[in-house]
Order: sequence, then structure tokens, then C-alpha cells
Amino acid sequence: MPKLDTDYLVVGAGATGMAFADALIDHADVHVTLLDRRHAAGGHWNDAYPFVQLHQASVFYGVASTVLGSGAIQQDGPEVGLQERARRAEIQAYYDDILYRRFLGSGRVTFLPASEYLGSDDGNTHRVVSHVSGEHVEVDVRRRLVDATYLAPTIPATTPPPFGVTDGARVVAVNDLPAVVETPGAYVIVGAGKTATDAIVWLLRNGVEADRIMWVRPRDPWMLNRACVQPDPVVALGLAADTFEAAASSASPDEMFLRLEAAGVMLRIDPDVLPTMAKTPTLGMWELDLLRTVENVVRNGHIKGVTAGEIEFEGAVVSLPSNALVVHCAASGLQYPPMVPIWGQDKVRVQTSRAGFPCFNAALVGFVEATRDDDLERNRLCPTNTLPNTTTDWSEMQSRGAAAAAAFGAEADIAAWANGCALNPARIEPGQRDRPEVLAAAARVAEHAPPGRARLTKFAGHWIS
Repeated sequence: MPKLDTDYLVVGAGATGMAFADALIDHADVHVTLLDRRHAAGGHWNDAYPFVQLHQASVFYGVASTVLGSGAIQQDGPEVGLQERARRAEIQAYYDDILYRRFLGSGRVTFLPASEYLGSDDGNTHRVVSHVSGEHVEVDVRRRLVDATYLAPTIPATTPPPFGVTDGARVVAVNDLPAVVETPGAYVIVGAGKTATDAIVWLLRNGVEADRIMWVRPRDPWMLNRACVQPDPVVALGLAADTFEAAASSASPDEMFLRLEAAGVMLRIDPDVLPTMAKTPTLGMWELDLLRTVENVVRNGHIKGVTAGEIEFEGAVVSLPSNALVVHCAASGLQYPPMVPIWGQDKVRVQTSRAGFPCFNAALVGFVEATRDDDLERNRLCPTNTLPNTTTDWSEMQSRGAAAAAAFGAEADIAAWANGCALNPARIEPGQRDRPEVLAAAARVAEHAPPGRARLTKFAGHWIS
């Protein structure tokens, strides 16, 4: 059986694994073996639907050493004035370049593609199998096993519909939408998250009339105005100040979200329905305008089954339009495994610490792994955060994230690294700190943060900062 020696075995070459490995090799003289069950780096981007686009500025995504895209401001189209957002092909090419030019070209990274991690009997020698050759490989790990798949998302292309489908029903995953040859009489979009909104926007922009779309929305979502999430310290500080101020002035998470809506931060599709889902992907105002043209919205909870002519819910049945195509966008996306310390006795489980922005979080974990020697200290600097589903979860994520940012931001070397890292949404470069508008925004944060954090913690209910 072939054997490999390495310092770190990183399981998962998606956005998390790549960002962690990049920061690690940049700040420590180590060798990394990276493996993935897919044939290429980039994780779920290899399975994403063809028209997918980042829902955040490109510079916030990828690895710390190499900016994704050019950081250009869009000069035309519906998002004039906002930073560019990469599409699938650009993201795939970016990760391919990072893997082959930066990682493999350095001689300090080995990549095992189309491979599965099988485990270890002694904690030092780990077993891996290739899906292509069937060959088993033993990897002797001198330092760490790193699980970069702990929060790996689920997507429709690799997840069956979460409902029954009978013979004769036309049901496709969102990935197959652009490949439809026989034009449906109607489109039934199933899901309430970013994938569903992307599918509807794509249909509308490709000439499908809004009255030919039925939207099955089990829950209504809160979404974040994309204009409030830009690589500009004034915008970033303004978002933080608005969040803390809204929290401090509210008696409940719902009231906080309504205040954030009034401030132009949060968006909801139907102004007459109070959303209960708060995963808060970003949305452009132009997208919101398009989504609001779809009036045939079904709110009967989750689907039990689809037949050729009906959708069955718990306690309700809805007739399908003639010659309808049901588009499955209902994978859960974010995963919610138990929150455990990032640095455990058996492995490093890469998770978030600050609120949102998974690539920055993974790079931060890589930097702290490289620059600190004690796991208790590492876990203090990068406490585990939750991912949001409800408004209560979102409150907890913000409270935990603020505490984490205060902890790692108090370390001079981490603060210097973070302010030089384009992935960091709160980045303030030295030359920007004394700008009057930055000072004014920072003063707002300082004013509202203490009462805001206290109220966010109260909203979370089961966690005390």
C-alpha cells in the first residue's frame, strides 16, 4: 500500500479547505496534503447551476493570498456602483489556478483528487481511497487532521428532492433548468432561499412572464440588501452600527428586523408577510423588484409529494398548471451540525467565528493555527459560531461574532493580518482610518455596540456572552 508523509491532512478542497490551507502555508513552513471526493478544487462550485453568481462582492470570496477578480466597480447594468460578483466559470478557474499554480507549484501541497477519507486507527496514520483507481493510500500525519467539510452545504444537484415524485411528474433540479428543450406551460419553483430567487430572476430575465411562474415558498425569507455589504469601511461600519442600533431599540428579534428593514438593510419579498427564515443571503434591489412581480405564491408548508397534476402538502392539495415543470431548489444549503471547539483532540473542525463570510473565517483559522501553539488559546481567539436559520439564530450569530471579533481583534498580529486581508468585510486599511466619514461611522459603532450586543444576547436566549 502506498504511503505519504505530511504535516497536515486537509479533508475537503472546497472554499473552506482552500482558504485554510492557503493561510497556513503562507504563515508556517509546513507540508499539506489536500484531498477531495471531487476531481477538482472548488467544492460545490463544481456542481453549481450554470447561471449561479456570487451573492457578495468577489473580493470577499476565495483565499487570502490571491484576490478573486479585479475589485472593479460595476459601470453598467442593474448594480452600477457595486463591486463585481464572479460567476461560476470564473470561480472554477480561480480555484484551479490556486491549486495548480500556488499550491502544487510551491512543492508544499499534495492534492489527492476523487478520493475519500476512510479514517484512522491510531490517530497518526490515516487511510484514503481513490474513487478512480480503487487504490488505498496511507497518510502519516505529523501534526493535524483538518476537517474542512464540517459545514459543507447541500445543493439541489447532489441532493434528491425532499418530497416524493410519482411517475409522470416533471421534476428537475435547478441545474437542469437551462437545458429544458420542451418549453413548459408553467414553472413551479420550490424553495424559499437564494437558489429559488436566482431561478426566478433567471426565468424572468429570459422572457418568461411572471404569471407563468408558481412559487412554492414554505417560509418567507429575510434577505440582506447587497448595497450594505461592500468592501468599504464606511459601508461595513454602517452595517454594524445599524445592526447594533436596531437591536438596542427593539423588544424582539422581529422588531429588530423590521427596524433594519426601515434602515434599508434587510429586505423581504412580500411586505405583508413577516418572514421567519433568516439565513440572510444578499439581494439586489433590482432582483427584489423582479421577484415581487410573481404573484402566484403557495404557502402551505413543505411539500409531501408531486404527481403529474398535483402538489400534496400536509393537509392541502394544490393543482399544478397544465404542462408544468417543477424546479427543485429545496436543498437546505447551510448545515447545522453541533457547535464544538474548532481545535479538538482528534482534529481541527473548521467553522465560523465572526458572523458570516466563511472564506475569511477559514483563513483566520489557518492563520491562528500557524501562529499560535496552544489549543486553548486558539479556541479562545476563534470561538465557534452558529449559522442562522431563524431571527433568533441570526441574533446569536451576531452576538457571538461580535465577541469573537473583539477577541482576535485585540491581538496585534491578527489585527494587522485581518486589515490586510481582502476577505475581511470589516477591513480598514491604515490610510483609511483617519478619513472623517470612517471616524464618524466608527463612533456610531462605539455608541451602539454595548447595548446592541447585550440585546442580541438576550434575543438569543440560550447563550450568554
